Order: sequence, then C-alpha cells, then structure tokens
Amino acid sequence: MSDDPSTTDSQDGGNRPVLQMDEAPVRRRLADSQPTTTAGQLKQTFYYMRGRGAVEIGAVYALIVLFFIGLFLRNSDPVTGFPFLTKPNLSGTLTQAIPVLAILAIGAGILMIAGEFDLSMGASLGFSGIVFIKTVNTGQSWVVALVAAIISSMVIALINGSIVVLTQIPSFIATLGMWLFWNGAALFLNGTSPAIIDKPDPTMVSVMVGDHGWYRSQLLWMVVVGFVAWWFLHRSKWGNHIYATGGNAAAAKAVSIKPNSVRLMSFAIMGALVGLAASLTVVRTTTMQPATTDKLTLIAIAAAVVGGCSLTGGRGTVIGMIIGAALIRTVENGFIMGKAPGFYLDVFLGVTIVIAASINKFMEGRAK
Repeated sequence: MSDDPSTTDSQDGGNRPVLQMDEAPVRRRLADSQPTTTAGQLKQTFYYMRGRGAVEIGAVYALIVLFFIGLFLRNSDPVTGFPFLTKPNLSGTLTQAIPVLAILAIGAGILMIAGEFDLSMGASLGFSGIVFIKTVNTGQSWVVALVAAIISSMVIALINGSIVVLTQIPSFIATLGMWLFWNGAALFLNGTSPAIIDKPDPTMVSVMVGDHGWYRSQLLWMVVVGFVAWWFLHRSKWGNHIYATGGNAAAAKAVSIKPNSVRLMSFAIMGALVGLAASLTVVRTTTMQPATTDKLTLIAIAAAVVGGCSLTGGRGTVIGMIIGAALIRTVENGFIMGKAPGFYLDVFLGVTIVIAASINKFMEGRAK
C-alpha cells in the first residue's frame, strides 16, 4: 500500500474518495453574493428602495399626478379649469417650489437617518438668506455670496450639533431653543424690515433661477444635489456610517465608527443644503424677511417622513425624500388650482405625517 494519501487504497475496491491535501479552503466573501448583471443590480436596488418606502410613496405620487392630469384633460382653462400641465404652472410653480423643498428634505432626511433633528432649519434659512443679500449688496460676486450663505448655515448647524453632542440634550429640545436664538440673530443682523437685493446680476439669475421654457434652473440644482446625495448616502462608507449611527449608535461604536463625528458631519451637510436653498429662494424673490421662514422646517421634515425616513433614525432614501417633497408641493399646487381654502394643505400635511409615521413604524416592526 502506498504511503501517498492522495492515492486510492486497492483493498477498498477503489471506492474511497481521493483526498487532496494541497487544496486551499474556499473562502466566501460578502461581495461574492452581490449581483453582477445589470438586471440583478436593478432588482436589488428595487428591493432596497421598497424596504425604505420609496417605491410605495412613488406609487402614491404617480396616482396623484394621474388624477391631476385627468382633471386637466377634462378642463384646462386657466380661469375656470385645472391648468396642471400648462407651461406657466410647470415652469412658474412646480419646477420652482419642488426643487427647493426637495433640497431641504434631503438635508433634513440625512440628519434624521443619523438619528437627529434640527428644528432651526427655517431660522437658519432666513439668516443665511440675509447673509447672501448683504454680501451681494456690498459689491461682491454672487458666487462669493453663495459660498458665504452656505458657510453661515453650516456654522449654525455645527453650533447646534455641538450643543447636542457635548450636552447630550435631545436634538429636538436643543434645536427648538436655537430656533428662537437664530431668529433673534437674523433680526439683529438686518432689523425688522426685509433685506432686498439692490441690483440682481443677470448671470446670477440665469444660473440659479433661470427660465428654460418648461422648467427653471432650480430643477437642475435639485438633480445635481440629489445625485451627489444619493452617491454619498448609498454608495460611500460615510453614508454607511450615518445609517449605522442612526440605527444603533452603540453597535456602530463597537465597529470603530465615531457616532459623535458622524452626527456633526450630518449637521454640517444639512446646513450646507439649507444655505443653498436659502440662496435659491432669495435670488428668485430678491428679498428675505427675518423670522418668516419657520414653517419650512416642519414641511421639510414632513417631506422626509412622507418619503420613508424613520423618526428614530437608520432608515430612508434620497429618492424617497425627493418624491416626498414633490408630493407635498404637487398636492399644494392642486389645492391652489382647485381654489380650495389654504388650511386644507395644513390638514393634509398633518394627516399625511401621522399616516406616514405609522406606516414607517409598522414596517420597522416587520423588519425586526
């Protein structure tokens, strides 16, 4: 009998399996289970979105749009009908209102995924909008004014975040107090009268809010911000850290993620997007009245919640945030064209937030 273990023992009738001692063990990696085909990747993305509510809210939004299109086809008269798909409505209303709210919703949503809130977003928007106007009025380039507005709102957000991180006060309470502080700061900076852009630069107007026929430049800004935010949140390690921190901060810390640093990063991102939204707003209106933008905070949070963001953190998608903003502004536009009383939108928002939060909680319970 041979001493070589790789040979077959003839006394066993040649039925014993051959053992190859020099074969290396096969190690499976997580990447091995990832789809490699385009169809497989699309299927995985669909299930990923569905688990976070983006597909469901997208379906609801599609039904609303189809209903509005039906009303438009029935009577498109600008005065007595429902002019939903007309050029003035699409360019003058929808492609201006939806992008700004979507940018704010992305900022609020990223912070919510990290497990935090900022109720001073509206006050920060007013403050940074005034900074933009005052910078332009001093003769500086509109690009410098845009950077100044973004930096000012980022500083505000980082101050809020530092208070939350250092004191361990719930962000809901801390930013509630800072909301009043930053409103007062805006009044101190500008006074009670509105700030007005003296001489709008034509290039500034064209780049930021230019009219391109059926849409405005704000729509292009939203697409750029949405793509960058999608890559950051869903395709980068920093996005994974945000989800991990919001989902379970203790577990994230156990795998060498620094939750406090992630929270501050999320506050800074939110601040930058608030500054951009403020700049787009003041360029379109050429004015900013201090302490009049507070309602945008709740509407932005509502858009994020409607889009599938969890109130407890760790859940949400950029696509869902954008769809949530589009749904709210489209319904608001429908109420206006239908000549419904203004409080109808408030009723709709209140009911929608409660329903969306309940659905999110139900889906989280099923996931557990």
